[in-house]
Amino acid sequence: MAEKVAFQYYAKASTDFASKLPLIGNENAFLGDISNSTDSAKPLSAGFFNLKPGTPLVYDYTYHEMKIIISGSFDIEDETGKKVHAVAGDVFYFPKGSKITFTTTDGGLAFYTGQRGAGEA
Repeated sequence: MAEKVAFQYYAKASTDFASKLPLIGNENAFLGDISNSTDSAKPLSAGFFNLKPGTPLVYDYTYHEMKIIISGSFDIEDETGKKVHAVAGDVFYFPKGSKITFTTTDGGLAFYTGQRGAGEA
């Protein structure tokens, strides 16, 4: 019989955890994993990304990621010239190898899940 495994729960994560994210780039880009899988063969990480107005963040994806915009907005552009003004409720898939530029005029908060291990962002 398989071992029983409990789920993990993060109450008020989009407000409590997301308000304390570490700075990852420039003066205005914050990101933090809230949870990471224990599967080393197929790792999975999830957390929050917050960008405040200021310097655009250019990010090279070395893993696959899905992102949903929770609040505010982002202007998102890739190297092919594709541009989107992203608002709450919009969902994105950033394939491994993509180079994405994130900007904002009003600030934005997003939740992500990436196919990577802890701390590999």
